[in-house]
Amino acid sequence: MRPSIVFLLLSAVYAHAVDPVDIGGRRELFLDGKLIETMNGLDLRMHAPKPEETAIQFDQSWEGRFSAYITVLHDPELKKYRMYYRGNQGAADGSSAEVTCYAESSDGVHWMKPKLGLYEINGSWENNVVLAQNPPYTHNFAPFLDGRAGISKSERYKTLAGLGGKHGGLCAFVSEDGIHWRKLRDAPVITKGAFDSQNVSFWSEVEQCYIAYFRIFTGGGVDEKGWNPKGVRWVSRATSKDFVTWSEAVPMSCDQPIVDQIYINQTAPYFNAPHFFIATAARFMPQKNPLESAEKAALTPDTKAYPALIQDTSEAVLMSSRAGTLEYNRTFMEGFVRPGLDFRNWTSRSNYPACGILRTGGAEMSVYVEHHYGQSSAFVRRYSMRLDGFASLHAGYAGGEMTTKPIKFAGTELHANLSTGAAGRVAVEIQDEKGQAISGFSAADCTPLSFDSIDRPFRWKSGRDLSDLQGKTVKLKWLLADADVYAFWFQ
Repeated sequence: MRPSIVFLLLSAVYAHAVDPVDIGGRRELFLDGKLIETMNGLDLRMHAPKPEETAIQFDQSWEGRFSAYITVLHDPELKKYRMYYRGNQGAADGSSAEVTCYAESSDGVHWMKPKLGLYEINGSWENNVVLAQNPPYTHNFAPFLDGRAGISKSERYKTLAGLGGKHGGLCAFVSEDGIHWRKLRDAPVITKGAFDSQNVSFWSEVEQCYIAYFRIFTGGGVDEKGWNPKGVRWVSRATSKDFVTWSEAVPMSCDQPIVDQIYINQTAPYFNAPHFFIATAARFMPQKNPLESAEKAALTPDTKAYPALIQDTSEAVLMSSRAGTLEYNRTFMEGFVRPGLDFRNWTSRSNYPACGILRTGGAEMSVYVEHHYGQSSAFVRRYSMRLDGFASLHAGYAGGEMTTKPIKFAGTELHANLSTGAAGRVAVEIQDEKGQAISGFSAADCTPLSFDSIDRPFRWKSGRDLSDLQGKTVKLKWLLADADVYAFWFQ
């Protein structure tokens, strides 16, 4: 069912709701229909990232074909982009042979692996390892930069890492510089869950707490190994005020049937709109592989090391959640990053995305995806996107309109991140809560925008700003033709 039809149906269900949504000055994206009351002739459209250059290759003896579980972040204080990932040549999960590796960049595009000299690996201290001989935590070490006000400098970086079953669960680690790590306490801080995955956590400024997202199985419960093959892989969420004492994990709900195997969820606040939690997740398709005999033969050297290579496929998908909710929105069920033309990506556990989205230019942001998992050529590719460009309110040439639910705002101007064709346009009418155009702010009074910009203000012929409308309940009627609106906000 097309998103436009879905939201028309939902509008009938929620038509009785009269309480306005106070969006203040926050940036609103078109990842879900939470603010849409009616829509005609438009739809919500996902925009796939564009493949760019290779970021890094897993080509060192301590990295290898089973390197995985990548995290990227930006430290504005150090002016560095940072990447963390597991190095594994083929050792068992949770073994002492696994290591946590580190790479860095000044721009998020060109990456290097510094020689840190922290651990002796394979007879040499010249390596990029930040944690070793520390199983099972090196299996899935996924750091974040703690933005909590007043946080101790010695705990600027944090992570949860570990495995379930006999390994006990997730332990908390902290670091001042993101390189030298120590346990916050010896005992695991989260013990209930299936942790054989990348377990992500962060400080939510909106909710004023730490949040962790990690694997469960919908079949209920886990066995002594920490998993339950009867259910599909899914996601649970726990919260904490101090990163030590955590709430009971609660399974996330979803606006679509939970039938996909979500192997890693990669949920994190979007830097430009932190009330949106973006999940560039991995959809795992067990026992589905389309490779023909010649392609399988080309993979023979790698299947000897990893027989399951030609049994499954996977891809990145786009999910989102809003701060304070226990629901994932999956307006877009299609692949976000498909396996593509390279047959080596149509293999088991390839195309897993990194946790984290980085701004890498004025109008550009980047996501990172692992390719060729289990193969000697394993590497990470950067993908570029338009700022805020996960999805858009989209109009074809014939055009259409969308009206929001009642909202309140703070600001004197309405801005948008938008793109039109030369014949395209975007106009906005501001209505009262009953849906009547407010004098001076009708569609006829709006000067339509025909342009491509990540930040463009709307003007009305009266020349008035929006000061008199702040704090009042209004609706926005969007009129588009041959155009995409990626985000809007008041400032």
